[in-house]
Order: sequence, then C-alpha cells, then structure tokens
Amino acid sequence: MIEQFPVLVVAVSLISAYTILLAGWLNRKSCCFISIATVALQLILASFILYHVLTHGTIHYPLGGWAPPWGIEYVVDALNAYVLFILLFASLLVAIYSWRSVEKELPAKKTVSFYVLFQLLITGLCGITVTGDMFNLYVFLEISSLAAYALIATAGGRALKASYNYVIMGSIGACFYLLGVGFLYAVTGSLNMGDLMLLLPPLYGNRVVQAAFVFFVIGMSIKMALFPLHLWQPDAYTYAPSAVSAFIAATMSHISVYALIRVILSVFTLDFVMSYVGMDVAICWVAAIGIIAGSVLAIAQTNFKRMLAYSSISQIGYIMLGVGLAPTSIWGFFGAVAHILNHTIMKACLFLVAGAFIYKAGLHDIRDFRGLGRRMPYTSAAFTIAALAMIGVPPTTGFATKLFLMIATLETSSYAFAGVLLLNSLLELVYFGRLIERIYFLHGEPVPEPDGGVAEADEHELPHSMLIPIFIIASLCIIAGIFWLTSLGTPLIEPLSNLCAGVMP
Repeated sequence: MIEQFPVLVVAVSLISAYTILLAGWLNRKSCCFISIATVALQLILASFILYHVLTHGTIHYPLGGWAPPWGIEYVVDALNAYVLFILLFASLLVAIYSWRSVEKELPAKKTVSFYVLFQLLITGLCGITVTGDMFNLYVFLEISSLAAYALIATAGGRALKASYNYVIMGSIGACFYLLGVGFLYAVTGSLNMGDLMLLLPPLYGNRVVQAAFVFFVIGMSIKMALFPLHLWQPDAYTYAPSAVSAFIAATMSHISVYALIRVILSVFTLDFVMSYVGMDVAICWVAAIGIIAGSVLAIAQTNFKRMLAYSSISQIGYIMLGVGLAPTSIWGFFGAVAHILNHTIMKACLFLVAGAFIYKAGLHDIRDFRGLGRRMPYTSAAFTIAALAMIGVPPTTGFATKLFLMIATLETSSYAFAGVLLLNSLLELVYFGRLIERIYFLHGEPVPEPDGGVAEADEHELPHSMLIPIFIIASLCIIAGIFWLTSLGTPLIEPLSNLCAGVMP
C-alpha cells in the first residue's frame, strides 16, 4: 500500500488544483482551506514514505504497467524521501501563513488563481522529487516553473518585469536541461535514471555524454540561482507577494539543487566527476565565489527582501560547496544535504518575518526598522533567532552546516574554502547585525504606519495564522541544529551515508 504513496502525493495535489478552481467559483474563501487540507494530507503521506524508506528500503513504483526502463518509474530513497518531507512541511506552514497575507496583498479576484497556481507549484516540485525518469523530471520542472512565473506576476507592478525576466532565464535553464536529456537519450536510448547509471560508465569519455553533463549543470544552476547565473532571482524575490517569496526561497531553489544532486549521484555518479581532474575543485571554487559575492551584495542592499534574496545566493553556494567536496569527503555530502533542510528553515523564517513587517507596518526598507523590537516583539525575536542561525551561532542550524563543511575542508586540506566559510560568517554578521541593532538598539523616530500615523505598541501584532508558522519555523532553527549535532546515530544518517558511499570512488 505504501508503495503507491509517491504517486498519490503528486496526484492528490494535481486534483486539488482543479478542485480549488471549481470551489472558488462558489466560495472564494474556501480556496485557502482546501489547499491547507491537501498539503496536510500530502505531508502525512510523505511521513509514511520516509518511515517506510528508512525501515524497509527504496520504493520503486512503475507507472502505467510499463516496466522500467521502458516506462516512467517513481523511485524514492532516503534522499528524496527526506527532501519530500521538507518540501511539504514548508508548504504547509506557508499555506497557513498565506491565508491573511494574501487577503491583504492581493485583490480578492486573484485569490482563486493564486491558490490554483500554488497547488500546481507544489505538484511540480513533488513530481521532481519522486520521479526516477529524466524526461519526466523535465515535465515537472516546467509545471513548477510556469506556476512560479505566474505566482510572482500576481503582485502586479514591478513584479511583472521580474516575472518576465524569470521566464526568460528559466526557459534558458530548461532548454539546457532538455538538451542534456536529448544527448543522453541519443547515446544510450534510455531515460530511466537507474538504467543510465549502468549504461554510462563505459561512455564517460564520450564527448556527447560530457556535453550532457555540462548542460545539466548549467541548466540547473540557472534554476537554483547559483552565482553568476542568478540575475533573475533578486527582483523575483523582492517584488513577489510575501507568501510566494517565502515559498520559492524556501523550497524551489532547493528542489533544483536536489535535482542536480540526483543527476550527479544517480545518473553520472561521483566516479564521473572524479574521472576528470579538477572538476570537483572547479565546482567548489564557483560555489566559494558565490558564497562571498552573495554576502557582499547583501550588505549593499537597503530593501529587506532584496537583502534576503542575495543572502539566498550565498547560501546556495554552501550546498554546492558540499557537492564539490563530496567525492573526497562524505562530510561534504552531509553538509550539502543538511543545508537543504537548514536553509529551508532559516530562509522561510526570514521571508515570513519580512511579510509580517509588510503586513503590519508596510516596511520594506531596513532603515525604517528602528524600534521594531518594541512594536513587534514576537516577530522580531523570530527574526533574531533566524539571523543568528544564518550567522552560524551554536547550536543553530547554520552552525551545523558550517561545522560539517569545515570538517570536509580540513579533511581534504582545502584550507582556502575553510577561509571562505569563516569570512562569510563575518559578512553575515555585518548585514544581519545591523538589522538587529536597528530593531533593538536604535529608537529615534517612531516607526510610521502605512496610513501616515504613528506606530504604538500592539498587543496583537499579527493574526495567529501568521504568527504561529513564524514561531514554529523559528524554533526549528534551534531544534534542527541540535538534531544534526546529535544525529550521527539516527536512522536517517545511515541510508544517506550508504547513498553517498555507494557511489564514491
């Protein structure tokens, strides 16, 4: 029975999108609750999938009665079961948060289309996570991308241009990925990931296979906004509705990273990476440059959401640094996998807080954050916890990531990358420290209200539907950090270790 859950996770979400569209004609307010109920059901299914994978092993589900490699197959192992659970947990919190946020930021007539697109985006991301077929992954990649383009555009104004730029860059990335799929199919005649992993080793020297790998890396780097292919991302995150910014920043970029990790591990394998001297080092250097560049650009920003957008570019570099270190140190793989969860938690919290500041006081510019600690104490406390996690203060999630990556750099004698990690922590201290200073220690003029009035202390700073998700995700910044620091004997670690060690040279 549980073997059928991967396809149900996708099918339930797709059916829900049509249900929301029909229900919206009768009662617009029902759309949010249908979406929340759907994502809650998907999260329950994902929980059973994760438990089954950890206790019984990988799930294989062929679709349409066609045995792989001829037909499409869903394959769920420890890595994508873990990613699927993270995706749906974050989706549920954002769906709850969006109820009041969307009411205020979008016209009522756009509510139905928003939740239809939101559910289609979740459908595409779930499909990317569970599929074991290269072309099927492309189909779901396009479903999620088209939904994301439209969701960003719902804010109107400058979001329309941001969405258009995303369409252009996203389409280029998708074309690169599709070219890679075509090249592999031309050489092997197969699209099944497991089958390709068996067919490719004798063809590692083939120029077509090598070109396919380059196309995959470039295509997915655009999708995940890896520096310097990030040009679409800052405007998209800045001008999208707050719930959309939080969701895309917390999930979509990480699913793109997962897709690239999946292609490297389950199609080409780390043997391919190691067969070309310097390829892993090149990945590390690109990631290291992105880490520093993202933080330097974040320091230069005055718009809060834009600062977080550049911070995300830096954080994606952490994951790719772990990927580059993985062939020579399993700690690099742990760092990359851990940061998929850690950055989801931290950045979701920060973007939800950004939405809360906009909802309550219409604040976008960090220079106007003076005295917010008194005005919005709970939200400000959540921001502070997430900011400290980003800096890497123990025992938060950010500290766990940096510890794993630091061990990997020392184990491989990559001292330059260890220096990058330390330098970036200082840069993060600069741009998050100045916000903490303004919120708690700079008072000056009272924070202005959107209507021109003066802000006073407010007993009920946010609706509960917005404040509770912020509290949950902020607490996880500490809980998840403690989990990683004490989890080397838990059931999740062993299958992840085996997944990496099974393809290490």
